[in-house]
Amino acid sequence: MADHSSHLSTPQPGMITVGQVRSILDRWYPPSLAESWDAPGLVCGDPDEAVGRIACALEATDAVVDAAIEAHADMLVVHHPLLMRGTTSVAADTPKGRIVHRLIRHRIALMSAHTNADAAVGGVNDVLAQVLGVVVECPLEPVAQPVDLWGIQVPVDSVEAVRNALFKAGAGQFDGYDQCSFETLGRGQFRPLTGSHPVVGTTNQIETVEEVRIHVVAPTLARSTVRKALVDAHPYEVPAYDVKTIDSGSRPGPVTPGIGRVGHLDEPMTLRSFTQRVSERLPQTVWGVRAAGNPDQPITTVALCSGAGDSLLDAAAASGADVYLTSDLRHHPADEHLRAGGPALIDTAHWASESVWCADVARRLHDELGLPCQDLGIRTDPWTIGAAVAQ
Repeated sequence: MADHSSHLSTPQPGMITVGQVRSILDRWYPPSLAESWDAPGLVCGDPDEAVGRIACALEATDAVVDAAIEAHADMLVVHHPLLMRGTTSVAADTPKGRIVHRLIRHRIALMSAHTNADAAVGGVNDVLAQVLGVVVECPLEPVAQPVDLWGIQVPVDSVEAVRNALFKAGAGQFDGYDQCSFETLGRGQFRPLTGSHPVVGTTNQIETVEEVRIHVVAPTLARSTVRKALVDAHPYEVPAYDVKTIDSGSRPGPVTPGIGRVGHLDEPMTLRSFTQRVSERLPQTVWGVRAAGNPDQPITTVALCSGAGDSLLDAAAASGADVYLTSDLRHHPADEHLRAGGPALIDTAHWASESVWCADVARRLHDELGLPCQDLGIRTDPWTIGAAVAQ
């Protein structure tokens, strides 16, 4: 067993903490994108403890924990939540409890990013698309994101400061664009009452000021952050503003979050050739890669969903794609899909379609934090034997 006596515990100035890593992962893969049945997040670990080395894997198995201990990791980042289903015990003599106890004993925090990482821009599905040479155009099933429309009255000479504060807080981002705003010029009127402390005007006298109304959109989830930013940047004692939730009506695009992706191949090819490319570019498994459809069918547009995606067969058919790539396809749903005229199918091993994310998140964490971050490279595919009849 590796000696973990050198593990960091109390953070020193400038050190990275578990909580800071969690915040970064939540920013990249917002928990709000997770499915209602999912349970991503910090499973164990003290948010205030220091992190000097991070390990990444698809899931926390005994072999993965062994490797994390050997690597002297302070934090383990995985895709599949350890405690996603109902759990009534983490006793050390249960499979999941054994893992939790070992992680805690070795001061290794465990965090997962699951369907939130599937849906997030730059997450699992985007990594899979990039590996397979698919240029993403939109999500297969977009996630509805509530959007706020803000209107803020600002004196003319403070417009730039307030606008920049709003942008910094996350406002003004819209379907692939940022720093978006619309402004109208008008005249504001108010009368400071006794007890107020006006920046402009005199108590109990009506004052008129040339003002600009700034209009920006922002995620509803960022409402408190945007409000604080505008209040802090606004020169008035009591800023005048309004906010309402709207349907943005934007067309889903490559920076729209959602499950799965639809895009075009970097070069057209037949179903046979694309299936071969998938087999060569994804990690090898005994499951292999199988396809259903005319081997000589031209493929230009691909729908894909990492992990088990037969619940999105209808969405794949509606997307107009030539082929739908996912994992864990079952006989009857696949057969009915093909009989209904849906796109060709490519079925991969669940582990293979998602494990490519591990190296990507390790790279991103290293680039962001400057810490040693590694993909442990542990094969957690449960299937170990494959047999095929010679053709």
